[in-house]
Amino acid sequence: MGIITLVLGAMLLCGTVSAADVTLPEHSADRLLIGTTTSLDATKLLDVLAEKFEAANNVDVQWVAVGTGQALEYGKNCDVDIVMVHDRVAEDKFIDEGFGVDRRVFGYNYFLLVGPENDPAKVFGLNGTEAFMAIEKAAGQDPSIVFVSRGDNSGTHSREKLLWKLGGYDYAEINTSPWYREAGAGMGQTLSMTNELQGYTLSDSASWGTYQSNLTLVPLVENDPAFLNVYAVMRVDDKVCPDVNTEMAKKWINFMISDEVQDLLSVYGVEKNGVPYFNPGRGNAAIMGVTNEETKDPVV
Repeated sequence: MGIITLVLGAMLLCGTVSAADVTLPEHSADRLLIGTTTSLDATKLLDVLAEKFEAANNVDVQWVAVGTGQALEYGKNCDVDIVMVHDRVAEDKFIDEGFGVDRRVFGYNYFLLVGPENDPAKVFGLNGTEAFMAIEKAAGQDPSIVFVSRGDNSGTHSREKLLWKLGGYDYAEINTSPWYREAGAGMGQTLSMTNELQGYTLSDSASWGTYQSNLTLVPLVENDPAFLNVYAVMRVDDKVCPDVNTEMAKKWINFMISDEVQDLLSVYGVEKNGVPYFNPGRGNAAIMGVTNEETKDPVV
């Protein structure tokens, strides 16, 4: 079991990682390769899941933790057997282009807007869209106010761009504003950069729960319907990538929607944060805006 780190951590500090930057192991019948979003790795959830899956299936589980966009690129390049991501638009495109099959939804949490406790942009009490509008307006008047973006084509970055759009902004203009900074990194590095600048950023709640004890930032906007964050798993289609481990990929998908994993999700993180990092998909299809079949139908 292990994470495919190589020099990935160092590269993430410098910018986004392209598929050419990391050499992944070859596909094998006794190895399952996963491209995953960073929150599933940062919370150590994947360590727990991999240990359980390996014991039951006599297989070595390895993964590379990057933003959703990069994880899907690994799938398109036939580098991984499974992708675990959180951007429905990008997921649907991945499937429509013929790369992904057997998508299942296994859990959800929420995004939240965090920032300095003194809240110079006065976003507390606003909804997500209003908060983004308030940041843009305040930053134009106060040069000390900054917004830090992951800037890495991750699911979090995609949701951030959607929120700017909902506020009536052209993201191309936002992206060139002097108060807008791009970390080009995962959530941990982005939160650290935001903390240093005492700025604002959008985070998923699981990553926030993992890193918050080392930060002076505070949650300022939560519980907005636009902050719903749904996680899905799908396998890379062996019709496009014939070397992928289809047998283990199907077993992993069924494992993720099994009662064993769903029960684990309902309590994982509670000991540290009082609430779980992720809510189980089981029984919550309506909340997530998906069909019941997407949360429970086994892959055959």
